[in-house]
Amino acid sequence: DAETQEKMQTYRGMIAKRASRIPLQQILGSQEFMGLEFYVNEHVLIPRQDTETLVELVLQEQQGREKKLLDLCTGSGCIAISLAVMGGYRDVTAADLSEAALKVAAENADHLLQERRKEGCRFTLRRGDLFEALKPGERFDVLTSNPPYIPTEVVRGLEPEVKDHEPWMALDGTEDGLAFYRRIAHESKAWLNPGACIYLEIGYDQGEAVSRLLEAAGFCNIEVIKDLPGLDRVVRAEIKK
Repeated sequence: DAETQEKMQTYRGMIAKRASRIPLQQILGSQEFMGLEFYVNEHVLIPRQDTETLVELVLQEQQGREKKLLDLCTGSGCIAISLAVMGGYRDVTAADLSEAALKVAAENADHLLQERRKEGCRFTLRRGDLFEALKPGERFDVLTSNPPYIPTEVVRGLEPEVKDHEPWMALDGTEDGLAFYRRIAHESKAWLNPGACIYLEIGYDQGEAVSRLLEAAGFCNIEVIKDLPGLDRVVRAEIKK
């Protein structure tokens, strides 16, 4: 019948897309992260399980609904929204430079934060280049970010699913992969309260370099945390109280 024909056509279309190396998550339009279902498309990085290490660490260390959270380079919103859902925080701000990515994050927020918003959670999306998205005088207690951190040359050598179909803007950390960490280390303190913590996802070989940048910027209690497979994945640091 016509319905079966249509389903077959859709299925064949999906197979053709996958054969052309389009990621399955983009074909299906969704990816599970922290037990939540996130909408994804070609304008955002597909949430990775490795990033759950960062979210779990924040949930473990940052109790207290009064804390104000900021997530930079938010993409699909997976970090910020997961923290808003599971951490019970009252105020979460998520920023990205990409207008198209923010549309995806907004859709995910509408879908996943209905209950939290009824409970008074304020979830705000902002557009801008890192801290340029913020308003003068804003201060936060927790900063999270999964910034672009892959050196440009390495991005060129990635599998087609990633380099051809995920946004370069979300992958390319410039020549040495550290450009965004330099800026965050240098600029973040002006936006953070005393005693605030920052949590940055890193590439497996960037722990030492990112730690040094944070140390030079005056952060303390700097730690590198490993993901489930045992690779360096998150650098966390604090501002002195």
